Amino acid sequence: MTMQELSDAELAAQPAAYWTGVAYQALIAFTRAEQARAGFSQPQFWLLRNLSANDISADGRGMTVGELEQAMSTYLRAEDDLGAEAEVLRERGLLRRDDAGRWWITGAGEEARTEWKKYGPAIRDRIHRGIDDADYVTALKVLRRMIENTTP
Repeated sequence: MTMQELSDAELAAQPAAYWTGVAYQALIAFTRAEQARAGFSQPQFWLLRNLSANDISADGRGMTVGELEQAMSTYLRAEDDLGAEAEVLRERGLLRRDDAGRWWITGAGEEARTEWKKYGPAIRDRIHRGIDDADYVTALKVLRRMIENTTP
């Protein structure tokens, strides 16, 4: 995407909702493309993370697709199909499903989660290229303030 050059005054008049939406779509598309290039999807990584006692799961207990969807409700996208993604991971030996329909991470799944996690820093570095930490922190503070200003 080529960005049109805008003056500071023109940028100040731009709608934040438009730009946060464009940024969200671009960042998700980039992240997912990089993960796909490495051989996994973002929802597959999230499944492993949410089922691992060494990551997001507090106890490593198995979860149903519904429970996983609830746990990931703030970041799942409409097109994400956790049931289908879990099946792919089962076929790869990274997850197993018990008779109650609960999904569990396997030893191979834990190894994959650890390996896939290594891609995160390179993805972050590419996204943050040319942006120093102080500017990034300022941008997030501004966004957080906008959220506070618009949340009852």
